[in-house]
Amino acid sequence: MTPGTFTKVAFDPFESVPEEPGAAKSDPIMTIDVVTRRFGGLLAVSVDHLEIQRGVITALIGPNGAGKTTLFNVLTGFDQANSGTWTFEDQYLNGEVSHAVARRGVVRTFQLTKALARMSVIDNMKLGATKQVGENFFRSFMRPVWRDQERQIETRADELLERFNLARMRDTFAGELSGGQRKLLEMARALMVQPKLIMLDEPMAGVNPALAETIIGHVAELRDEGLTVLFVEHDMDVVRTISDWVVVMSEGQIIAEGRHASIVANPLVIDAYLGAHHVTPLDRKEQERQLAEAEAAIVSEEAGHESE
Repeated sequence: MTPGTFTKVAFDPFESVPEEPGAAKSDPIMTIDVVTRRFGGLLAVSVDHLEIQRGVITALIGPNGAGKTTLFNVLTGFDQANSGTWTFEDQYLNGEVSHAVARRGVVRTFQLTKALARMSVIDNMKLGATKQVGENFFRSFMRPVWRDQERQIETRADELLERFNLARMRDTFAGELSGGQRKLLEMARALMVQPKLIMLDEPMAGVNPALAETIIGHVAELRDEGLTVLFVEHDMDVVRTISDWVVVMSEGQIIAEGRHASIVANPLVIDAYLGAHHVTPLDRKEQERQLAEAEAAIVSEEAGHESE
């Protein structure tokens, strides 16, 4: 993957933003304050303050178990926070259920895709549209009331399937799609909501390099069309290629924010991923101690084999 393949934002909204946790942004679309989520004695999320800049691609990274997906679940109504508030376009979302959050313009995808396997691709797409008149029990019996809207929804669904190169799979059961195709379907279905903020949980996980490149192109297009993108990703090549800003989580907390170049050189980030001993040179005495332990382990293992 070649850095620079995809253009970044034409202007620089982060020109005067300090590269530190909780940094204030010029035009935040979402603001998070003192949000916590506990599971028994485990504090999975503890975010003091975080602002998501409008109209850019923000990567949310961190080691496994950092709390990234849990934070996604809380912000989108799939889980409930123990405390804290968060706003989207200055409207509070805490306490809202997932479908209400989606109607506000915030949608998310999942690391494990949620396509309905026994429904066709086109029906999966149409299911994603909001404010459908025909969903009302009594109006559903009056076809003229919802027929025109149904046609408009199907037309938009077909346009999105064409855009994501899934048109040929239109009438195929979603369960017959490959893992990568299901990722594309989930992104396309999310756009049926016509969101303002789209949150992608590891969109490139488990897909081949060629399809990953395609997905990256789609993500960049979303930003270029004015959407705000927040995505979780472990592949730093992907983060470097398309992210405008990077937020780092570790043990539930935001430990760093900034551009990719500063993030990868941040000692706190290196420590979170590798552990402090990887960034602190060992003195001679410690090197000799570890070498002696390794040699003793080898001798013990060989003695065990000889006794068998």
